[in-house]
Amino acid sequence: MVDRITRDVTARGIRMRVVEAGSGPPVVLIHDFLVNHLEFENVLPPLAARYRVLAPDLPGFGESEKPSPARYAYGIESFAEALVDMIAGLELGRVSLVGHSLGGAAAITLAAEHPELVERLVLVDAMSYPFLLDFRSRLPLLPFLGGFIFKQMYGRGGFRRHFRDNVFSPGFPLPLDKIDHYYDQFNTPAARESAHAVLQASRDTRPVVARIPRITAPTLVVWGRSDRMFPASFGQRLAREIAGARFDVLDAGHSPNEECPDAFVHAVSRFLPRP
Repeated sequence: MVDRITRDVTARGIRMRVVEAGSGPPVVLIHDFLVNHLEFENVLPPLAARYRVLAPDLPGFGESEKPSPARYAYGIESFAEALVDMIAGLELGRVSLVGHSLGGAAAITLAAEHPELVERLVLVDAMSYPFLLDFRSRLPLLPFLGGFIFKQMYGRGGFRRHFRDNVFSPGFPLPLDKIDHYYDQFNTPAARESAHAVLQASRDTRPVVARIPRITAPTLVVWGRSDRMFPASFGQRLAREIAGARFDVLDAGHSPNEECPDAFVHAVSRFLPRP
C-alpha cells in the first residue's frame, strides 16, 4: 500500500484538496463531473510506484471548497487556471496531465494555454466535441425549472441510474459504495449549486474544440470502446486533430480507469516519461 499525503492548496482563491502519493516525474490526475479524485483509486497506487501522482478535487467537488457561483466562475477555463495555481503552489514545474471527460476538457485547455507547464498529455474519454444528452440529462438545463430540478429533485436513485446508463458499460458491476459516496458529497445545497453551475458552463464545448489544434505536448488519447456518452469516433477524431497523438481503445465504457485499471495503467505507463 502506497503512502498518501492529503493537503490543501489555494487556487484562484479557492481551497482545493489534493491527494499525493509516490515520487518521480509529477503526474496530475483530473477527475470527471459529479465525482472526485476517488475515481482514480484503483490506478493511483500502481502509478505512484513510478511517479509523483497528484489527484486534486476540482473546486465544487469532493473535499474541495464549494463557493457560490456568485463568487467563483465555474467552468472549464476556471478549472484549468485552478490547476495552474496548484502546479505553481506545489512547485511541480512541468507535469504530465491525465484528464478524464470534464477533466480532459480542463487538461486540453491547460495544455493549449500553458504549453510550458505540460510534459505529456493523456486524454481519457475527454469532453470535447458537441454531444447529445438523453431526456433525463437535459432536464437540469431547462430554463427556470432546470436549476430547481437539479438542486431539489435529483435523488440517490437517479444518481445511480446516471452511472448505470451513462458511465459504465452494460453488465459491469456497479460500484455502489463509491457511487453512494459521490452522491453523499453531491447532496448538499452548496455542492448541488456548484455542480449545476458547472453543468451549465460546460455544455458549450466549442471553446475546447478551438483549442485542440494548439496542443503541442506529446499526447495519448485513451477511450472506452463502449462509451455511451462520447463515442469512440470522438477519440479517433481527437487523435487526428492533435499533431502526433497516439490512440488507444480499451474494453470499457466512459470510465476505463475504473473498469479496466490494469490495462489503463499499462497504456498510460508506456506513454508517460520514464522515471
